[in-house]
Amino acid sequence: MRGKALKKNQVDWSVFFKAVVTIALPIALQNFLSTTASMVDTIMIGSQGELSVAAVGICSQISSLFFSCYFGFAGGSLLFFSQYWGAGNHKGINKTFGISMTCMLAVALIFAVTATTSPGFLLGVYTDKQNIIQVGIPYIRIVGFAYPLQVFAVLISFLMRSTERVKAPLISSILALITNFILNWILIYGRFGMPKMGAAGAAVGTLVSGIVNLIVLLTFLLRDKNTLVLKLREMFAWGDGFLKIYLNKCFPIICNELFYGIGQMLINVVIGRQNESAIAAMAAFRVLEGFVFAFFGGLADASSVVVGKEVGAGHHMKGYQYVKGFALLCPAITFCICAIGLTFNAPLLRLFGLGAEAMFYGKYMIMIYLAAGTIRTCNYIMNSCYRAGGESIFGTVLEIVCLFTISVPATWIAGMVLHLPFLAVFAFLYTDELIRLVFEVYYTRTGKWVKPVTEEGKAAVQQFREELAESRGLKKAVEN
Repeated sequence: MRGKALKKNQVDWSVFFKAVVTIALPIALQNFLSTTASMVDTIMIGSQGELSVAAVGICSQISSLFFSCYFGFAGGSLLFFSQYWGAGNHKGINKTFGISMTCMLAVALIFAVTATTSPGFLLGVYTDKQNIIQVGIPYIRIVGFAYPLQVFAVLISFLMRSTERVKAPLISSILALITNFILNWILIYGRFGMPKMGAAGAAVGTLVSGIVNLIVLLTFLLRDKNTLVLKLREMFAWGDGFLKIYLNKCFPIICNELFYGIGQMLINVVIGRQNESAIAAMAAFRVLEGFVFAFFGGLADASSVVVGKEVGAGHHMKGYQYVKGFALLCPAITFCICAIGLTFNAPLLRLFGLGAEAMFYGKYMIMIYLAAGTIRTCNYIMNSCYRAGGESIFGTVLEIVCLFTISVPATWIAGMVLHLPFLAVFAFLYTDELIRLVFEVYYTRTGKWVKPVTEEGKAAVQQFREELAESRGLKKAVEN
């Protein structure tokens, strides 16, 4: 019996690297394409001048706050999707999809109504530059209509990723990118007799490409009857205590994302009070940062799928080892990407139509991120794995406490009180990451984040604790 258990939990690193190739790379490529869409918008708008780049950058910050408000439900759904998939519980997946969709759509409607009816108010929160606000109003008003489409697309993508169907989201992203590029070219510059719309034209391209993305995803989802069938009756069958279980697991994640979004909003308020060159440089940097996120975000999603599947199936030691593998691999990749970006910073930043001052800012922002981004990646990966394993409180509390006691106050004081140079203000954005890293490395090693929601997983927890304690005892004996 003991031998069977050890075999069950034996780590096969070929499976790990297969997951990286077959799951992470398509997800990373999908994220890359989404980031490319943002880059296309920013580059094409860059021809209209730094003012337009800065305006779209501020609008992107509003969209980021929206993302933070609904992503808690999306992140919670990933936890349940992956574990239920590992346990073969299709009914549980249906219920998770139904409740997540309901909550995410409610958030989307609130933001959509606010963005379309009060765009000036939203922009005024982030910047005091009236010229930027005037350029941004038509952009955010149009993009607001895309918010409900976005939540549906994200949830379907998460569902397909969790059930190891990563090609469909990739294809939908490719088609959406092509649509976005063509419409941007026509509407920003006024081709084929269309009016020259500038930033507003980019917003229309974003809206229509979002429609295309959702239609393609729905087509793939509804046509695939072999992997998983969504059933309307099961989607809203929240009895038997499921609603309580879902909210208990998701609430910390929701709080994490919400407070993180608020923290980032406060930081963006500081950035929005800098000069126009700094705001434009920040907009360009966010796009480049998105490319980094495309890769480590893909690896993070892959880690959630792989770890969640193993924990849901009761193979806890295997999941534990995979976490350590991802926590080493992802920062290494991030460092390499940032180093390449720093080497070619000039041609990259020139794509955005930045002036000399903004170019100067951009170069040193990438240099700062070379170290900060690597540490941030490691923290992000470990927190994603905690959630996949069923632990949603530790990472949440740690991130929020560090954000509001270190990063936000430091940035606010630097920018709003001391009025330090912009690059000094920027450096304070990441002051909490190193402290978080120390705590998260320790917590990962304890294995306490393994908290399954499936019966198969719960039955194997005690055995995992014993195996982990035994392995540590052997290690100490060897060291002594």
